[in-house]
Parts: sequence; C-alpha cells; structure tokens
Amino acid sequence: ILNQPRPETNEEKKDFLKRNNIALWDVLASCNIDGASDSSIKNPVPNDFTEVLGRGKIKAVFTTGAKATALYKKYCYPTTGVPSILLPSTSPANCRLKYEDLKQAYRVILEPLRGENGWIK
Repeated sequence: ILNQPRPETNEEKKDFLKRNNIALWDVLASCNIDGASDSSIKNPVPNDFTEVLGRGKIKAVFTTGAKATALYKKYCYPTTGVPSILLPSTSPANCRLKYEDLKQAYRVILEPLRGENGWIK
C-alpha cells in the first residue's frame, strides 16, 4: 500500500519502518502462552506506551487482530487515552482473508502517515 519494495531482511524491515515514520510496539511486554494460541494467554503484562507516545508525534495506534485490540483496550488505553484502530491479523492462522482483502483493510494506515503536504513521507 506504500508502493515500495517489500523488505525481506530484519535490517530492511527496520529501515522501512524508520523511512515511513512507523513505530512498532507489542501490546504485551510478557505473558504465558501456549504456542501462538491467543486464547491461552495468561498473566499478561502490558508494555508501557507512555514513553513511545510521549517521544514521537504519534498520530494513531493500530492493533493487529481482535486479541491485541482487546488487550490494548483493557490494559493500555486507560493510561494512554489513545484509542486503537483494529486491523486484521496477518497471522497464518487467519486464513479467512485473502491477501488483496488484507491489503485493502490496511489502507486505513495511510491517512496518519500523510505529511503536511498530503504526500506520504
């Protein structure tokens, strides 16, 4: 959706995030979980978003998947006051959406990424 080559390596991914002014942060700092099963999450410890929100000019918070959204609303929103916008999960376990549908759903991130002159930075 940003019309850029897809980054492959971790270094390319980090560069992509920096170049496009995207901060990436997990909702949880830690938890007990069986494999990748969101429904098995126990003892969640949320990340402290106050530092990342206070440091940058964050225009929006997006959460990927229903579980991340629920956890953010329960543990993070009360202290941040910044609502999150739900994006579909990109997990391979979420096979209900085709790539083109995911791509369309993620277009919502474009508005906060627009610079003052209306162009993506």
